[in-house]
Amino acid sequence: MISPQSKNYLQSNRKRLALFQDEVAFLMGKRGGAKISRYERFELEPGLRTALAFEVIYKRSVSELFDGLYHEVEKEIAKRAKILNHRKDRKPRETAARKRETLNALATA
Repeated sequence: MISPQSKNYLQSNRKRLALFQDEVAFLMGKRGGAKISRYERFELEPGLRTALAFEVIYKRSVSELFDGLYHEVEKEIAKRAKILNHRKDRKPRETAARKRETLNALATA
């Protein structure tokens, strides 16, 4: 379950386009707007297909629509990247250097 503090912009984008929840649900091939309401209130976490459908309908990237969740995930990955970066690597030096570069970039997000 997603943290209640996570912010999403589903409702504001739906209203920007003057669409009702039932209409968004219909565009997604779902029945009724109840699920759309739950997505908007973060009572339900959308799967990849649903998140991409929101992107198509609202013409905004998934990371933009789910900004709060995006930043939560970004922080979690940065924390794990720092841990992973401190582990010893048994790979050849060239591979290890590329890996360090990748992890450093992720850790500073």
